[in-house]
Amino acid sequence: MRGGMGMESHYVDVHLIQRKLLIKSGKNANKCLEKELVILSDSERKKAKLDRSQLFHSSDSRPKQSVALLGKAGVGKTTFIQRLCLDWASGSLPQFQFVFLLNFKILDLTQSNYSLKALLFDLSTSPRCEDSDSVFKHILSCPDEVLIIFDSFDHIKDFEGLLQSPAKSPTDTKYTIKQLFSGLFQKEILSGCTILISTRPKDVLNQVLRKIDSLLELGGFSPEDIELYTSKYFEDSSLQGSALKKIKSQSYIFSLCSNPLLCWTTCFLLEHQDSRGDGLPSTLTDLYLRVTSKHLQLAIPGNGSLSKKKQPDIPQLCKMAWEGFKNHNTHANPGSSTELLGCGLKSGILVSYETSERQENHFADLFTQNLLGALHLVQSKQMNEKMVVANCIVQQKKRKVQGESQDVVQRFVTGLVFQKAPDEGSILDSSINIKAKRKAVEAHLERMKPKDLVPARLLELFHCVYETNRAKFAKLLLKNLPGNLSFCGAQLCPSDVYVICHLLRQASAMKRTFSINLQDTCIPISGLKELVGLKCIKSFWAHTADTIGLWEVLHQSNDELNLKKAIEKFTLNPFKATQVYHIESLPGLVRIHREKKLPMSEFVSALDEGVPALQHLQRLEFELGVQNGPELFPKLIEVLPSLESLQHLDLEKNQIGDSGAEKLSGVLQFLACLKLLNLSQNFIGDAGVEKLAKALASIPSLQSLSLYGNVIADSGAEHLALVLPDMKFLQDLDVKFNKFTDIGATKLSAALKNCNGMKSLELWNDCIPYGVFEHLRLQDPRIRSL
Repeated sequence: MRGGMGMESHYVDVHLIQRKLLIKSGKNANKCLEKELVILSDSERKKAKLDRSQLFHSSDSRPKQSVALLGKAGVGKTTFIQRLCLDWASGSLPQFQFVFLLNFKILDLTQSNYSLKALLFDLSTSPRCEDSDSVFKHILSCPDEVLIIFDSFDHIKDFEGLLQSPAKSPTDTKYTIKQLFSGLFQKEILSGCTILISTRPKDVLNQVLRKIDSLLELGGFSPEDIELYTSKYFEDSSLQGSALKKIKSQSYIFSLCSNPLLCWTTCFLLEHQDSRGDGLPSTLTDLYLRVTSKHLQLAIPGNGSLSKKKQPDIPQLCKMAWEGFKNHNTHANPGSSTELLGCGLKSGILVSYETSERQENHFADLFTQNLLGALHLVQSKQMNEKMVVANCIVQQKKRKVQGESQDVVQRFVTGLVFQKAPDEGSILDSSINIKAKRKAVEAHLERMKPKDLVPARLLELFHCVYETNRAKFAKLLLKNLPGNLSFCGAQLCPSDVYVICHLLRQASAMKRTFSINLQDTCIPISGLKELVGLKCIKSFWAHTADTIGLWEVLHQSNDELNLKKAIEKFTLNPFKATQVYHIESLPGLVRIHREKKLPMSEFVSALDEGVPALQHLQRLEFELGVQNGPELFPKLIEVLPSLESLQHLDLEKNQIGDSGAEKLSGVLQFLACLKLLNLSQNFIGDAGVEKLAKALASIPSLQSLSLYGNVIADSGAEHLALVLPDMKFLQDLDVKFNKFTDIGATKLSAALKNCNGMKSLELWNDCIPYGVFEHLRLQDPRIRSL
């Protein structure tokens, strides 16, 4: 492992999390994998945990022949793969006789002169095979015994046509790497082998990952894992306690340590701090400035400081990092001086990859490369202030989804231009004047309009403001934030939660309060507790199961005051159900409301008056569609009687049919405040409308009813006509594009004469003769045409 540590002695096992794709189609489908993954709540993530030994296990009869390992930069995908290879070498994966490890960082995708044998034996980083001909012959006859691992899959820059023109022949014919991968993936060659791909979730999406048998996310370190890793890193027990105390005392750094690479980086810095015992840095920029400077310092003979005479060509190293960032690769320019490459390799900033064909040097990790690239932007005279702002600061206008690398560079650039005077030995050159660039970044931050940013961009703005370490920008951000904050869809890790809390904590002094949407953020319950506890948060919306989990945590710790606040602050309005879990957790919430107690406890005083979020819910949109709508509609019916303040119920396009309409008719009497009911395009016919009609008259407040696009015939229209005069407050009725003829239309038109409060009746459909429709419309102008 990095830093000369042994896998057996220092590796900390992290859990895998089973993920699923939400397949989207059409021209507006997102092209970012992270947005197409079904986002799990904290409680769901705990249920979806797997051990390393379960990587290739299948829960159903279908074998896992393709597996994607997802994880952010630094979470340990490559280390996990190395550990997996060690497991295999130790006999723990007996189903595989052969394992081939290939790294896309060093595969040349442009050449067309590779056979399958060359790919496996010449381009893999596996140990060289002495009798490749015999082994290859055996592999062709027993492909099910072969595991092929593609690491750094996100280093493919051009995914166009990746699954087109796959390799067809395992022998003789020459192909490109992409064609060979496509042939393996689509089982055109070596059918039956198992493929493992590792990639970052935010940087890549293509048709490949939609066809993967299993999607697994590599989780980060838990607080217990951080303690375990620190104890493994520092063998001396006295140093272990001291290091852990320092890490925990700096909350931001502790939150960063949930990323294994950043945990190693922090331990490295603690190990090499001088005797003065400086505290840990408070920003990511300062952390990587100190660590990268220390790496280079230790690479100099005699461990001297980075004096002008001894230091390597740091500007050239930074330029090389920037060029790699622009070209979306980690490659270190082979044309650089031998001395510079040697220093980079010795310091650990660069690492060497070797196959039988070539040896290449690459930057060791995304954070180090991006810090050096950001340093080039900030300190190079070739880069003016416009280029700094254009390239790397959060942009107001919505562009294509940013990769993780772009996010990190933004934070580093913002942190570097506001960095205080560097310590002796720092790679930051204090003699370079960056005032113009600092002023440009400052002006850009002042022009930002947070209310116009999508959640992911808003989160990045929070991080950039935090990296400035300036109270001025924090106050400016808080002043300009909208009252309704939404991080919905932006997956929040512990460091994200810390930064949001840190900045919002200052809002109370400015007398600002916020409603915050934390739906689909994966926020851990510990982070939810911290955010909800802020004085400036007046209401929050999070996953219902996680919210109940938070209440249980507060109740078990006898924190009744904060429990009461957390119950009062929780809101569901407006409730938009687009995924299965949005509805599945509602019945549990209703039980808490009715029984006035939590699932694992007796009576809870904070629930004396039930759950306010249910009592105050006014708008509900059920958008689970044809696939999931009919199955989950009964759960919604179970919940509706408790929604006493509901005014807007939208059930369009869920194909609930007559049976669903009948179920709905049984609970409408409880919705005394309902003003709008949308049942459009639900395949409701005469039988369903007959049941509904009787119930609709029991809703005194109903103003708008839509039954557009169903299959209502004359009988159904007649039942509606009978109850229409009893619906005293109804203003708009939409029954167009149904199946009733002029008979049904005439009945509805006649009933309309007794409804003085109605403003419009839309009843056009192809079954009504045009002349009849025109006659009815002339009789009553409230009857609308298309």
